[in-house]
Amino acid sequence: MGLEEKTLRKNKIYEGKILTLRIDDVELPNGNIATREIIEHPGGVTVAAVTSCNELVFVKQYRHPYESVLLELPAGKLDKGEPPFEAAKRELREETGVIGKDYVSLGQFYPSAGFCDEVLHLYFCTVEEMGAAHPDEDEFIEPVLIPIDQAVKMVLNNEIPDGKTQVTVLKTAMILQKKRF
Repeated sequence: MGLEEKTLRKNKIYEGKILTLRIDDVELPNGNIATREIIEHPGGVTVAAVTSCNELVFVKQYRHPYESVLLELPAGKLDKGEPPFEAAKRELREETGVIGKDYVSLGQFYPSAGFCDEVLHLYFCTVEEMGAAHPDEDEFIEPVLIPIDQAVKMVLNNEIPDGKTQVTVLKTAMILQKKRF
């Protein structure tokens, strides 16, 4: 028996600015019918920018779903038709004022594979220039520099709960430690 499901019908329930909710009817590998609740998301980017002093550029930002301020790497959603690499450079510059150089793709990350089709593109870069942040008018963020060794400890001690930040911090630390993937 295979593992794949066959989509029989897609029913769009809600379409917003950031996401779409749909309910799919699927045929399971055993022939039974089931429903799947799916959130469609345009995808996003996360960037680990490392200073010459081996610090990572973070942002503090209030996240309403968790009703708390989170410490995250700069990140954001893809605009329609925008290449992920261009979005990474844009988000880093907007949220922190940093212009990066020597970008390296760290691959893709599926944050919630059970119900969401979002794909996050992860990047590492070095800081070429630091300037003033230009966040969106509805973004209130505070850039923070944290030594990478401390950031790794914070991830391992569950002081940074954001998944995309955890993965990107750890991958970046491995690159800096081993100089390879």
